[in-house]
Amino acid sequence: MTIDKLTEKAISLLKSLIETQSFSSEEEQTAALIEAWFQEFNIPFNRTKNNVWATNKHFTKGKPTLLLNSHHDTVKPNSAYTNDPFKAIVEGDKLYGLGSNDAGGCLVSLIATFTIFYANENLNYNLVMVASAEEESSGPNGLNSMLSIIPHIDVAIVGEPTLMNLAVAEKGLVVFDAKVEGTPSHAAHPNNNNSIYNTIEVLQWFKDFKFKKSSEALGDVKMTVTQINAGKQHNVVPAHVDLVVDVRVNDAYSNQEIATILKEQSPCSEIVPRSLRLNSSSISSNHDLVKAGIAMGRETYGSPTLSDQSVLTCQSLKLGPGDSTRSHSANEFIYISEIEEGIKIYIELLNRVILKQ
Repeated sequence: MTIDKLTEKAISLLKSLIETQSFSSEEEQTAALIEAWFQEFNIPFNRTKNNVWATNKHFTKGKPTLLLNSHHDTVKPNSAYTNDPFKAIVEGDKLYGLGSNDAGGCLVSLIATFTIFYANENLNYNLVMVASAEEESSGPNGLNSMLSIIPHIDVAIVGEPTLMNLAVAEKGLVVFDAKVEGTPSHAAHPNNNNSIYNTIEVLQWFKDFKFKKSSEALGDVKMTVTQINAGKQHNVVPAHVDLVVDVRVNDAYSNQEIATILKEQSPCSEIVPRSLRLNSSSISSNHDLVKAGIAMGRETYGSPTLSDQSVLTCQSLKLGPGDSTRSHSANEFIYISEIEEGIKIYIELLNRVILKQ
């Protein structure tokens, strides 16, 4: 089958994925669509819960392994949609629909690319294709659950919309629950230890605090207080104020280091991370994938948005058709020409890196 014909079939698969609800943890039907693709091309596959995965035909022990990964779950459509989010609508070069940009276009492009290379005997790398679930919710049954099941991975391409530029690093995420204490009292009586007033200085500390180490690719750590909650009655001073703090971690720190710094230095009476598993990620500028991409004219940058890269411990590159700024937006769309270009660039990149010369 020609690349053009395979691309047509990939776009058709994307239309079917759009028209099939696949919120995180509810991806059974889209997993079945992906299974049908592998069945059509006589590619043996495995399904673990709603993760569908396959290896190349001539998988050879001893070779390094390259993971191709993107996800088929979506967020729920926001209330500003004017189109039907579950209808694949084509207007000119635009393909509208929930999950079209994030990350359906990337997923079908990677599946098509894997199909092209599946039966090739002359590869420098083994290939593993994983169409994963629960990426949007960072759930327990997504790519993170597959790492002990699929073959050991040495390097990964994670399909997320990057305009087919090379996201050579990605910020990690740690969410903290924090408390600011005070003395509870009746509002009519004097109180010099009002927890809400105490929060003023604490908020100023979070606003002003700077982590010392910056990153060439990702810049500074970004820390933001995103939620605040206190009090239940107008005439009662609450005993404490609850804060939620969102920290986007560059690759100069581990998540544990961030947690230690905040525990030791923040003025909160208590600050506890919800999870430390969503780490920053990166790939060396000297890796063949990066050098090949640059040679093809692709730009490099550091990504502030989270993806399944966060659960990988190997080097990983984020790369895919579409534009991240469209993700989770109303009337989400991807350009059909972006998918066509994406498949060609994926194929050329792998030709340069994994084909034996």
